[in-house]
Amino acid sequence: MRQTIGEFEEIVLLVVAAQHDQAYGLSVTQAIEEQLKRNVKLSSVHTSLYRLEEKGLVMSRIGDTSTERGGRKKRHFVITESGKQTLIAAQEARRLLWQQIPGTLMDPGKI
Repeated sequence: MRQTIGEFEEIVLLVVAAQHDQAYGLSVTQAIEEQLKRNVKLSSVHTSLYRLEEKGLVMSRIGDTSTERGGRKKRHFVITESGKQTLIAAQEARRLLWQQIPGTLMDPGKI
């Protein structure tokens, strides 16, 4: 079944895919802030990660404890096959729409 996701969920899913098996809430938040220059709350990222997991687009596992986290464990996320297919479909939809825009329309200064 093809899932539809919002723009923020798509960004989170892309970061999870890019970070492979090293993605967790804080690493995803930092990547979005650093790479997209976008302020996001860790709680928003966690909400999206859990929603993506409910939809079957990511899976999570609990990692080992770490001293820098005061003995707490990290929940690591990885993209599933369904998540990959969802990203491919989103990319294709965007590509299709971009191809419909006349080339000169996107030149700077044109409206």
